[in-house]
Amino acid sequence: MPRKLPALTGDNRAFWQGGKNNALLIHRCSACTRYFHPPSPVCPACNSFEVGPEAVSGKGQVASFTINHQPWTPELQEPFVIAIVELVEQAGLRFVSNIEGIPVTDVFIGMPVRVHFQQEDDVWLPLFVKD
Repeated sequence: MPRKLPALTGDNRAFWQGGKNNALLIHRCSACTRYFHPPSPVCPACNSFEVGPEAVSGKGQVASFTINHQPWTPELQEPFVIAIVELVEQAGLRFVSNIEGIPVTDVFIGMPVRVHFQQEDDVWLPLFVKD
């Protein structure tokens, strides 16, 4: 599916390029040990500046999802799943991605998933498949 790619910044570069080494890199605060996403130079939990990317397992579960049936552009292949994935490392550590590799009707809340990466230019998109 064609995608708009993010503008890379000093804060988000590790997240979008970690897939080059097959690593899902999520920001973590060394002061309070909380993971957080999206990446930021300041911890949203304790306001510490002692933050940086850290590799996580890439495993999680579907917290919520929707199935898109709208062909927004001519080259868009629908239907597809847009999901909120919660990572196993920390309750509430969530981000939005796509679930691939299975029929959209087989996706369910609580489904275990694992990350895989799709390279688009200099970005490695973290997508998920059933685990």
